[in-house]
Amino acid sequence: MTTASTAPPRDPAAFSLLDADILAFIEADDPDPGAFDALALRLFTHQFESNPAYRRYCLARKATPGRVRHWTGIPAVPLTAFKQLTLATFPPEDAQAVFMTSGSTDPSTRGRNHHPHLSLYDASLIRSFRDQFLPQTTGPQPTDSQSPVPQTTHAAADTGSIRLLVLNPPRAQAPHSSIAHFFSTLVEQFGTPDSRHLVHDGTLDVAAAISACADAEARNEPLAILGTSFSFVHLLDAMAAADRSFRLPPGSRVLDTGGFKGKSRDVSATELRHDLSQRLGVPAHLCRNYYGMTEISTQYYDRAPLVASPTAPTAGGISQPGDHTEDGALTPGERAKVVPHWARLVVVDPLSRQPVPHGEPGLLMHMDLANIGSCMAVLSDDLGWAIGPEPGSTALGTADVVLRGRAAGTEARGCSLALDEILSANRTSTSAEDRR
Repeated sequence: MTTASTAPPRDPAAFSLLDADILAFIEADDPDPGAFDALALRLFTHQFESNPAYRRYCLARKATPGRVRHWTGIPAVPLTAFKQLTLATFPPEDAQAVFMTSGSTDPSTRGRNHHPHLSLYDASLIRSFRDQFLPQTTGPQPTDSQSPVPQTTHAAADTGSIRLLVLNPPRAQAPHSSIAHFFSTLVEQFGTPDSRHLVHDGTLDVAAAISACADAEARNEPLAILGTSFSFVHLLDAMAAADRSFRLPPGSRVLDTGGFKGKSRDVSATELRHDLSQRLGVPAHLCRNYYGMTEISTQYYDRAPLVASPTAPTAGGISQPGDHTEDGALTPGERAKVVPHWARLVVVDPLSRQPVPHGEPGLLMHMDLANIGSCMAVLSDDLGWAIGPEPGSTALGTADVVLRGRAAGTEARGCSLALDEILSANRTSTSAEDRR
């Protein structure tokens, strides 16, 4: 197995017609909404036929390519199954990359997602980053209430590159990290020659980060800072200790991912965004977060600012952030995630795994065409709900989604039942597959 890279598949034969059609769909500027279902059914057939562990699960659920007529009927694999089963559509030893979840140093207890090639993975991350993080900003932009409205043109949109400062190790130091591959690919695709990674041997080079911010400010050139939420908390604490702050040039922006826990303190997403804006001089609406998982191949970015609530809609289902804190409502400054056209993000009941009414909380089920090497349908242990237009005016799974933590109680029980089901299907001495 090679480490993750942006190189094309080693064997051209590995790039099938299905790969090519999905790639064209991801890169399409005006995709046909109906094409998603056809591609999803083709991908389901491929994964059913080529992924033995997944096939046994589907047979146990009586969901076969002949019976499943719409993408909503494709069985979703529970997230934790990636820790206990090899879910691959090809010999695992032939993988161009194997991304693993963080945590234990024992590979056998970590979730693993096998990729025969990274062409679709990279196309997905590049398209979303370009569309959601580096848009043209030539006029007034939406802002959070505490942010001024910029009147700027983003250099990256014009030149195709921007200086990237990455608070994360490069992929060479973490070949099984999907985040490391994500950031390294962005540096290669969008970074200017002076872009750099600032984490080496597990240590963030705070002095280099402060120096780069000062240099960008002095040269009046925009800077994009990327990293995990954890790394930003660490950087902010170091900047506060050194009493340093900046007014980064117009067009500068920040992207974080992951949870909001640091070594020195815990911080909410809203607080982190506010602190980044204050310390770096980047408007809060240009401080974005993306949500992704090792077990899928697509990322979901903030729609900034969040202006929607299922419990307090105005025209078009849009409202300003309110003071609601109960399930199904928004907390002040909270944001939703945009679902790209090659994915569906469905909120489902934890026990039945069927879609819940629009605006009600449930588990998030991912349908990801870019996740070709394992399973396109993945049931996460994250909670959320859909906001914005009702499903009657948009396709199921395409509405913006609000995240609200990990499953607990009934939701966690639903995750456990799903895991038991797929493990049971794969433990059966005489599998349903053999009885076909």
